[in-house]
Amino acid sequence: MVYKDMEQREPVFPEYFEQALSDWSIKLEKRQKCQFIRYYELLTQWNQYMNLTAITEFEEVLKKHFLDSLSLAAFLDMGQVGNLLDVGTGAGFPGIPLKIMFPHVKLTLLDSLKKRITFLEEVTKELKLEDTDAVHGRAEDLARQDTMRASYDLCVSRAVANLSTLSEYCIPFVKRGGIFAAYKSERAMEELPSAERAVGLLGAKIEEKKDFILPFSDLKRTILLIRKIKETPPAFPRKAGLPSKEPLR
Repeated sequence: MVYKDMEQREPVFPEYFEQALSDWSIKLEKRQKCQFIRYYELLTQWNQYMNLTAITEFEEVLKKHFLDSLSLAAFLDMGQVGNLLDVGTGAGFPGIPLKIMFPHVKLTLLDSLKKRITFLEEVTKELKLEDTDAVHGRAEDLARQDTMRASYDLCVSRAVANLSTLSEYCIPFVKRGGIFAAYKSERAMEELPSAERAVGLLGAKIEEKKDFILPFSDLKRTILLIRKIKETPPAFPRKAGLPSKEPLR
């Protein structure tokens, strides 16, 4: 499948992909199919020169990256989200798939590696994703800036870090009343006891824990919906590197 030919013909996706989205009340249009195909092409092309993902087969990317990213929409009304921040986005997951399917959302992609930001800027340009910014920096530093702190309806992260650390990275960015959605593995339950106190210190509470098996796979996933209930104390996040070295307990 080649993106440049798609204005003449509609790309064909596996039935399970569209069925999974339909089950989540998401309708996949031709434009979005084309964007997903082009995203996949760019991902695999750039992956030859930089480490973006170990998953490169088309159907595996559909399941383990695209569907996994979009699974949040099964539990959260994305129509109510005005702006979205993806912390530690890497190759753009889950932010870009969410933006493709919900184009009204204003998206900010945050990553600490400059070459990933360069890739994300290329994806944004090629897919014509309006109101999308790729920002280079560390969450611990950017969360202290007035332009970003307590500014987002929804913050998401699929980054590999324990929940206490992720919470310190992400919750300061969320508006009071907003949500931090943490994409976790089935082992999330092991992290909850220590993370609950950390979440409380940061001005939030764990509102819901959604366990599910990713459609048409055997991948067990958990999404934690964490509600911001009051302002995060000025002491958080702590200086760069400390949240990962010494997670809040």
